[in-house]
Amino acid sequence: MCQEGGEAREDCGSREEWTLLFWTSLAVIVPVILTLWCSAQRSKRKTYMKEFFRKSKHGWHYTDLFNKPTYCCVCSQHILHGAFCDCCGVCADEQCLRRADRSLPCKEIMAPSRPDGSTEHRWVRGNVPLASYCAVCKQQCGTQPKLCDLRCVWCQTTVHDDCMDGLEDAETCDLGEFHSLIIPPHYLYLVNKLRRRHPDEFTKLGASCGSSWTPVLVLANTRSGNNMGEALLGEFRTLLNPVQVFDLSELTPSKALQLCTLLPPGRVRVLVCGGDGTVGWVLDAIDAMKLKDQDQFIPRVTILPLGTGNDLSNTLGWGAGYAGEIPVEQVLRNVLDAEVVKMDRWKVQVASKGVYFRKPKVLSMNNYFSVGPDALMALNFHAHREKTPSFFSSRIINKAVYFLYGTKDCLVQECKDLDKRIELELDGERVVLPSLEGIIVCNIGYWGGGCRLWEGMGDEPCPPTRVDDGLLEVVGVFGSFHCAQIQVKLANPVRLGQAHTVRLVLKNSTMPMQVDGEPWAQGPCTITITHKTQTFMLYHSTEQTDDDDDESSASEPESPAPHDSPSPRG
Repeated sequence: MCQEGGEAREDCGSREEWTLLFWTSLAVIVPVILTLWCSAQRSKRKTYMKEFFRKSKHGWHYTDLFNKPTYCCVCSQHILHGAFCDCCGVCADEQCLRRADRSLPCKEIMAPSRPDGSTEHRWVRGNVPLASYCAVCKQQCGTQPKLCDLRCVWCQTTVHDDCMDGLEDAETCDLGEFHSLIIPPHYLYLVNKLRRRHPDEFTKLGASCGSSWTPVLVLANTRSGNNMGEALLGEFRTLLNPVQVFDLSELTPSKALQLCTLLPPGRVRVLVCGGDGTVGWVLDAIDAMKLKDQDQFIPRVTILPLGTGNDLSNTLGWGAGYAGEIPVEQVLRNVLDAEVVKMDRWKVQVASKGVYFRKPKVLSMNNYFSVGPDALMALNFHAHREKTPSFFSSRIINKAVYFLYGTKDCLVQECKDLDKRIELELDGERVVLPSLEGIIVCNIGYWGGGCRLWEGMGDEPCPPTRVDDGLLEVVGVFGSFHCAQIQVKLANPVRLGQAHTVRLVLKNSTMPMQVDGEPWAQGPCTITITHKTQTFMLYHSTEQTDDDDDESSASEPESPAPHDSPSPRG
């Protein structure tokens, strides 16, 4: 009996163990299966959405959470997630998306004007911008918890539903505050109808847009610096004609700038949203326009700094970096008020020794050329960014990585005895070098992410610098620690001179080099830097701080000219 009772208890215990094992396995397997199924459904939905968005005339973007109270423009219900068009502002939940795409038209990039030559308002109901006010009663719009009030997608005028009948010129849209920057849809419609596309014809058509019409093209690099490019593209599409806003990850600058050839010569401005490398890419595309005999269509270039260093932007008065501290509307106002200045561009020719049948490497330079510790930091940074690009998505992280590589070089000193490995000539005259680790050849006033390199501490008199004088400033540094001292104004660089032509001969070994932040390792070679061309840039004059005034007065007398120190040359 005892034996039978023991066997029964063992059977019961075994069943409990199997039951526990079953439920434990079920508790593990079911969530895994559900997760895999949800992931597959999400991937399937994402693929469907991507294909749907690609075929749509709207600029749809999907979001999992709207950042303000939002209502579906089809069913008028409050929605937390769904799709929105960054061109016209239409919002819809997932169930109403297809209906919204069919029934709610987007901004028309090309359309005929009315018989009197004016443009009609294009109203979108609901989801008006926060803190917007009615054009009739001057009271705030969008305050009711429902789909209400109207906004014109061109002039950005907002009006209450009840005030619509009282709006003056309710049928005529003047394109709003930025009418002088917008390419009107009727202009492109008329250009498309032209039988003879000649600059004179574009000038005649442009006259109908006003004498102050200076259309702007926006070219944004969505991979620059802190990855703000994609959000900025949407904001610019909202304010401008979507046809004048380009994503450089989808279209090259050369193709984007062909729109300039359909606009009145000499009037176009280009806003480059990106770092110094992106600006150089666009300026190279402009040089290519000159080779195609399109000189008269060359635009004026301005910068919205999204990169890490942004030295060219700083030199031209556009700041050391943009992080959304001012609204996009103010950016466009600054573009309207900017002055046109000329800037030198330079040709860097690298002829490797012992290679006689290969053409020399030719690069364009806007900012600076360097050999030594700062080029080594750029080379190490570039190598690691190529391996893990997602890690380098913040301007702060990028600068921290630069700092770490600079600290490492202070200990290792990979570029020491540079003066024994290299020869320097300025305008054909040999320069005797002290014991240096680096040589920097500058075209602009700023270097290294905001440092006025040529001026240094500002306690010594030095020749004035300009962006259009056809001269390069050549300085030397004793190492990474010396570079850091210069950046915090605790030391001066070794000023080697100014020249129209710079020649460097690397006699032996391999050294790190860079042009405008693009680094490489270079063996024995001869480097020749000569003047290439001048380009038109836009300079933004800002109010100076007391520190800036003190620094500029210590270095040289100021001139009101926009490209004198401390303006475009720092």
